[in-house]
Amino acid sequence: MADSIKKAVVLLSGGLDSATALAMAVDRGFECYVLSFDYGQRSQTELNAARKIATQLNVAEHRVIRLHLEDFGGSALTDHSIDVPETEEEDGIPVTYVPARNTVFLSLALGWAEVIEAEAIFIGVNAVDYSGYPDCRPEFIQAFETMANLATKAGVSGDRITIQTPLIDLTKAEIIKEGTRLGVDYSDTVSCYQADDDGRACRVCDSCRLRAAGFDDAGLPDATRYIN
Repeated sequence: MADSIKKAVVLLSGGLDSATALAMAVDRGFECYVLSFDYGQRSQTELNAARKIATQLNVAEHRVIRLHLEDFGGSALTDHSIDVPETEEEDGIPVTYVPARNTVFLSLALGWAEVIEAEAIFIGVNAVDYSGYPDCRPEFIQAFETMANLATKAGVSGDRITIQTPLIDLTKAEIIKEGTRLGVDYSDTVSCYQADDDGRACRVCDSCRLRAAGFDDAGLPDATRYIN
């Protein structure tokens, strides 16, 4: 890139994984431009969490983009007629999967990355302790990176943009240990699919169960704020 500063666009939901990915990008020396989305999700408090995390990590800029994915629905996170499951789902793609979400998010991050001449996009997807979403797999990330460098002025000019997935092969416990090492305050993060207006977690949804098990496996106190 033309600019000598190493820049990255970082996707930040306000959850545990994305907060850790941001901390890792900062630790690797990137000037971070952070992108969050209000996409009609059930829990708006995760956006408040994202703002806190971005401020704590002193990012270069933080933008929140409004999308209307609830117009399509098709997910328990964007369609209130579909209940968030409170027991472990059977094998298959869960009802909390939001159709094409990471494809849309990465596409918008790609546009901003071109404008600011960023060399990387960071996303906190994970293929180990995750909920079975197809757009969290390494194959998807590799395919998107290939497409990104075919579809952009930067890519065809030889300034490749990489999609960085620092959490992709880590367990939830390993993610929590790394974030703790980097000083992430997990009490400010919101991972719950149905957190209340104060950002307190339900304890029973799939995301809450994975998160609680991660703290337990890491041997660290669970920093999550729960409703009960």
